[in-house]
Parts: sequence; structure tokens; C-alpha cells
Amino acid sequence: MSTQPVCEKCGGTGWIIVERASVSGAERCACLSEGRAERLEERSQIPPLYRNASFENFKTEGVQELKSVMSDVKSYADTFPLGPYPGLLLIGEPGTGKTHLAVAALRRIMQKGFEGVFTDFQTLLDRIRAGYDSSSNSSNKEAYRMALDSEVLLLDDLGAHRVTDWVQDTVTSIVTHRCNNKKPLIATTNLPDAEAGSRTFQKTAVGVDYMHTLREHVGDRARSRLFEMCKVIRINWSEDYRIRRGKRF
Repeated sequence: MSTQPVCEKCGGTGWIIVERASVSGAERCACLSEGRAERLEERSQIPPLYRNASFENFKTEGVQELKSVMSDVKSYADTFPLGPYPGLLLIGEPGTGKTHLAVAALRRIMQKGFEGVFTDFQTLLDRIRAGYDSSSNSSNKEAYRMALDSEVLLLDDLGAHRVTDWVQDTVTSIVTHRCNNKKPLIATTNLPDAEAGSRTFQKTAVGVDYMHTLREHVGDRARSRLFEMCKVIRINWSEDYRIRRGKRF
């Protein structure tokens, strides 16, 4: 197992002795802030597939729509936490690069020293539900508290779950708590929303096929709170980003 080198100034204690006007005192050593971004990333639970996601390696292939989207997401991350919205909501079809951009924003924010946590929606709900079981492990019992209180929460694939009253109540509770307490939420969803400019129906040979919407999956209250606290960005592009980027598993 590799070990971190011990700081020569403080000997690993985190404190150094300073002399001012013949008076001795202790100050925090600068080594505590060095490497903080790396430590935050290690604790962020970003999946290995997206661990190196950045704005620099997001492939736009010269497509103006994707360039504009990336610029908007980058602007959110660069101005954080002073921008007009504490949160970010990315809406688009599967494979349009939403998760890559969301992680890129989270990593840029963590580089500023903020603590961030990645979780996908379905896993979070499964862990919260498991936490109600008396035999559940401690990490499952803490999942709900993590979703409420993480400094910055990235919730991937919002709405990717069967609609039930419990699911909608849980999502509403998390989003409302974070909104009321001005705790940033970065979220992605494949579900369309008409007010965000998404098409919610398509014509077929036999009539009109209506799509399941974000409102239907998370409920009116959670959806309203999301639009209140988040900069909403719709990716109007249908080509699969994973195929375009050449990902292979």
C-alpha cells in the first residue's frame, strides 16, 4: 500500500509553530489544503467510467448545439457558488453526454474546495429503502441523510424508477430540503419536460404516442422545486454520445 509523504514543516500534525513579536503560536500548516481536490474526488463516489470526465475531453465534434450546452454548463461551474442558481438540471435523450458534463461540472466545483457526492437515482432509492430494514448496514441507513446534507449532490438519471407514491414523496423530500437550505443539486434526466422545450409526444402510423414526462415521474412539487433552484439546460441532440465518442466496454 502506498503512503503519503509526511510534511517536513509540520511532521504530519497539521500544525506549525510560528513566532511573532517574541510570542509563539500555532497555525494550520499549508499542507492541509494541498491535495484537497484529490481527496475530495476520492470520496465523491464518481464511477470509474466518468472519473476523468472534463470539459476538455467532452467531444462536441464541431456541433454548435453541443458547444453551446458545454459552454453553459462550464459557466455554471466556473461561477459557482456565485451564479444566479445553486443547482443545475440537464435534460436530454439517453447518450447525449449529460452525465459526462454533470461530472465535469462537479469536478470543477470540487477543485474549488467544495465537497461533492455522485449517486445515480435508482441506486439511491434502493439504498434508502434498504435502510428501513433493521438488518441493513450502516451505509444504507445513512443514504437518505447523505442525499439531504451533502454539500453538492449529483443525482444522475433522475426519474429512472417506477412511479410510486413513496418514490415521489422521497424525491420531493430531498429536493425540497436542498432547495430550502440552498444546498446545490446537479441532476440529469432522460425524461422530457414541455416547459424546458422538450417534445412530449410523437406521431406514429396509428396516432400519437405520448411520452412519460419528468413531472409524471417525480411529481409536481419536486419538479417545481427543481425548476426554482436549477439552471435548466436541455440538450437538443439525438445522436448517441457514447457511440460518437467511441466508448467500448
